[in-house]
This record gives sequence, C-alpha cells and structure tokens, in this order.
Amino acid sequence: MNRLALGLALTALAAPAQADITIGFAIAQSGWMEAYDTPAATAAQIRIDEINAAGGLLGQQIRTVTADTRTDRAEAARAGLTLLDDGAQMMVVSCDYDYGAPAALVAEGEGLNSFFLCAEDIKAGVQGVGPNSFSSSVLAAVQGATMAEWSHARRNARTAYVLEDTFIEYNKGICTGFDWMWSRLDGAQTLGRDTFVNSDASIASQITRIRELPQEPDVIMLCSVMPGAAAAVRQIRAAGIHSLILNGSAVDGSYWLDATPGLSGFALPVQGSIYGDDPRPAVEAFNQAYEARTGARPASQYAYPGYVLIDLWARAVERAGTVDAAAVTAQLEAMRDEPTAFGPRGFAPDLHHQNTALMQIIEISDGTPARVDEWTISQPVPLSVLLAQ
Repeated sequence: MNRLALGLALTALAAPAQADITIGFAIAQSGWMEAYDTPAATAAQIRIDEINAAGGLLGQQIRTVTADTRTDRAEAARAGLTLLDDGAQMMVVSCDYDYGAPAALVAEGEGLNSFFLCAEDIKAGVQGVGPNSFSSSVLAAVQGATMAEWSHARRNARTAYVLEDTFIEYNKGICTGFDWMWSRLDGAQTLGRDTFVNSDASIASQITRIRELPQEPDVIMLCSVMPGAAAAVRQIRAAGIHSLILNGSAVDGSYWLDATPGLSGFALPVQGSIYGDDPRPAVEAFNQAYEARTGARPASQYAYPGYVLIDLWARAVERAGTVDAAAVTAQLEAMRDEPTAFGPRGFAPDLHHQNTALMQIIEISDGTPARVDEWTISQPVPLSVLLAQ
C-alpha cells in the first residue's frame, strides 16, 4: 500500500462515529411547574423513542440532556446555559412563558430552535423570544373562541355572562377569544361581566350580580384555573345558578371534581381526550403508551403538546436535512394543516402558535367527564386580537 492509500485508510479508521442529535430539556423537575412540565416532557420522550426505534433522525439517534429550572426564572437561564455546555442543538423549555422564556432566550441567543412544552401565551414564540422559538399548543384565545362558537351552535346559547379570573395572562386570553367570537355570532348577547382573583375565598358579590339579571344567562364563560376555578364553580352551583359553565383547557382532568360533588353542565375544549373515548385511535394509543411508561394515564391533556412538538420539529429537520435553526424554522413556518395524532398543526412567520385547532369538547355530567363533541372554529383568531389581549 502506498503512503497516500495508507494515510487515507488510517484517516478513515480514525474518523469518529456519526454523532447523535442532542435535545436539551430546560424544565422544572421541582417546584409547582413540575406538575406541568413532567407529563409533557414524558410525552416528548415517548416520541423521541419512537423516532429512534424507527432509525433515528437524519440517520442519527436523538439523545436528551436535562437541567432543572426549579420553577425559578434565574435558574431557567442557568439551565439553558448548562444545556449549551452539554451540546444541546435544540432546547425544550417549560410549559409557561414566564418560566420557559429565560432558557428559550439563551437558545435564541445561540441561534438554536426552542419549543415551549405547552405554553399558550402568544409571547412564547416570535413576539416574546424570537424567530426560532415555537409552541405546538393551542392558544388560550382559541379555547375561548371555540367554546363561544360551539355553545352557540350546539347548545343554542344566546346570552352569556363573562367571569374573568385576573390571576394570570392565560385567563385573560380565554376571555379575549370568547369575546371576539361571541361578538360575531348572530343574536349573541353579553349580559354582564365581572372579575375576581383566583385566591378569593368568596365571589358572593359577583354571584349576586348574576342572580339579579332579569334572566339567567345561557352560559357563564369562566376564564380561570385551579384552585380558584373549582371554588367559583362550587359557589355558582350552590347559589342555584344552572347556566352551562364554560372554561378553557387548563381545568381538564377529574382530579378536582371531589370539590364539586355531582357537578353537571360544565364544558371545556381539549386537544385530545384522556378518558378513553377519543374517536382517533392514535390518541388512545398514546394514552396507553403513556400509561405503560409511567403506570398511569395522562392526568390532563397537557401531556399531548410535548409529543406533538417533537413530531413537528423532527419532520422539519428531515425536510431541511439539517438541525440548523434557520433552515428548520423555515420548514416549520411552511407547515399548514400538518397532520398529527392530535389534529392539524401549522405555523406562520408572524405566529409560532396555533390560532385554530380541532378541539374535543369535554362535558362533565353527574360528576363524570366525557367527550361529547368536537369543534374547529370557523376562522382563526386574528393576530391583532391576540396581540391586543
């Protein structure tokens, strides 16, 4: 063998094996955000395992590295920096904008893609982080708009009372979407509106104003999260008000129903049903895969966006032929009605969220939640409405 051939042979022998693709998870493994981040991160890992079992991504296996944000914004930024040192090429961050943004901004500063696990605030994307940041979850405003149009069409609702919990921006988003859609529906009237704070022990004055109306509203749009939502519902029903109560996805799950025994007439939108009655086989297949991994079915729909984000990012990487953020972002922004196990998804250059989505409608009757319908709003929530909330 001549020297050139020998040199080439030795170089080939010395060449390292193809490196893995590394995803960093800057998520809460402690603190109150852990209850949201862990299920969605588990779902993300399920999809990663499926991709790896099918041959990987761009012919490489996906590996993950994780850093605990401790439900602390300063720790989230440090977690992001740690993951960069660990070789992260894309970063998955906490479910909430406020707690996920510090790590997402670290990724953005390094020119990497980031995905919020399940954030539903428009700022968790282009508007609050930058052009390479996304969320696969459904905006809070879409949830409110869905309940407005569905109740008008399916329950013949024509009068509404809006009760907004001012605790977090998510609640404001639900009401913003409801108000926008409700104002566009034939014959729909808002009889009144009120506010409260999640920690309020009593909403007696708000209930008095509802009871003083000449006629009970067809629906009460309750824009709230736990634990305040459960307390509000209990007080509304104890006051003898029988209106159909609507809310957003954040109250999905049966864990809170002991606080409202025998509850009926409560409806909400979800991305998929955890109750075994979703008509899409892929959703129930995921529920069973989640149970096999954790020993229990998902406690709410908030596991699902973690699975979807990995699914969509991986497709964009395959189409781009690289994990380079600019190329992947371009592929993500080109997605329109991209099929997923939980319904179509898509993005645009000015909106890295879902401003329309197929939602399953869950209704609680006699204390038992079940899927009763599905609905996609007739038109997306405009960017101007989302930015005004």
